[in-house]
Amino acid sequence: MNNLRLSLWSLMLAMMLVMISCNPEDEDVDPTKVQNEVHKAIYDVMSDWYYWNREMPTDVSFSGTMSNQDFLEQLRYTPLDRQGWTYITTQEAFRAAFTGQVSGVHGFRMGMDQNERLFIASVLKTGPAGADGWQRGWQILEINGKQISEFRNSSGGYSIDTGPNQVGISNTFKFKLPDGTETTRTITKEAFSANSVAFQDVFEVENKKVGYWVYESFRASPNVTPTKSIEVEESFNKFISEGIDELIIDLRYNGGGSVDVALQVMNYLIPASADNRTAYVYRYNGKQSTNNRTVSFRKEGGLSINKIVFITARGSASASELIINSLKPYMDVTIVGDNTYGKPVGQFPLSSFSRTLVENNVEVVPVTFSLANSRGEADFFEGFKPDAMVGDDLTRNWGDKQEARLAAALNMISSGGVSARMANTYYRPKWEMIDQFEGLEKEFPMF
Repeated sequence: MNNLRLSLWSLMLAMMLVMISCNPEDEDVDPTKVQNEVHKAIYDVMSDWYYWNREMPTDVSFSGTMSNQDFLEQLRYTPLDRQGWTYITTQEAFRAAFTGQVSGVHGFRMGMDQNERLFIASVLKTGPAGADGWQRGWQILEINGKQISEFRNSSGGYSIDTGPNQVGISNTFKFKLPDGTETTRTITKEAFSANSVAFQDVFEVENKKVGYWVYESFRASPNVTPTKSIEVEESFNKFISEGIDELIIDLRYNGGGSVDVALQVMNYLIPASADNRTAYVYRYNGKQSTNNRTVSFRKEGGLSINKIVFITARGSASASELIINSLKPYMDVTIVGDNTYGKPVGQFPLSSFSRTLVENNVEVVPVTFSLANSRGEADFFEGFKPDAMVGDDLTRNWGDKQEARLAAALNMISSGGVSARMANTYYRPKWEMIDQFEGLEKEFPMF
């Protein structure tokens, strides 16, 4: 028996040595083969989950020679799935972005007026630009010694370049301040936790308390369960304590974010009569139709608001439009500013459905669902048209009641309309920041 055991042990040891010597990790990995496997995994999850999966081509090349994003572009249904909606990223980058952990940016947004002057449109107070005291309303004269006219591209628009989104990249900006003086600032891109609330105040208008809330991204707070935003909670607790009667929500630069946070916002806004009623309905493709579901409101807090005025622009997309669409059946909703972007669909990451994608740290984020309101209205690909078209007054800071769009919103509350003078401020700029970005950065655009 001992000899037999020794023979068996010798045989097992030999087999283990053979297995160790044949470990694939010790062999040279063919990158083309790996890329081909990743592309097949991308195709498989897209076939299962992509909202327009029936429109996907069947004659796709799996050569493994193109990038993951280029491969994904072959599958995108271009008539409705606009550039940048369906994208590739990494698991870490996706999780970080939706909880406000940004990296390799200065932390500000830009806007262009009717005279093609470039301004700071908003500043994240937690970022490098905020720490350096930058403010909305500063005119940008030069970037790294180049005048703004030098950033014009061949199509007649602009391509504003501040370098790659990497920590440590520095840029020098020359500004003209509202008082006419000039200043030059050099700042470096950093990693930081981004705030979403740019400004909040309460105004007295015709014996009413009117809240004003500038909200720039639907980001969840990290490590909080269930998914919600502590910033949103704090903002509405303040409005509740102030006892506001009406509310202006400024979403002009809000490109979207978490649907759960959007619902959190709506639960503060809805009247008590809408409690437990349909907020929105998830609609998936035919393969995933069993996942279709209805989400209901759950009234939060004691706000009783008679009227909401939304300030919007082409930068108002996705979750911003979801709020408007979902509240319309239940509340008096008015819109001033510019047409919204037109994104009635949403995405979620698919790597969890593929071991190959997880092992290669590839996150596929395609359009996977649409969201309809309680009336079944869902296909607003042209966006929402405002009740009053009013231009973005980039020369004035947040909370300035002379700023054109805020002034128009206040007029809507006090008199139900806007003057011809206000309507004459409307313009469509030659460059808008949302068009500068793609993929995950399009959801939360900033420089």
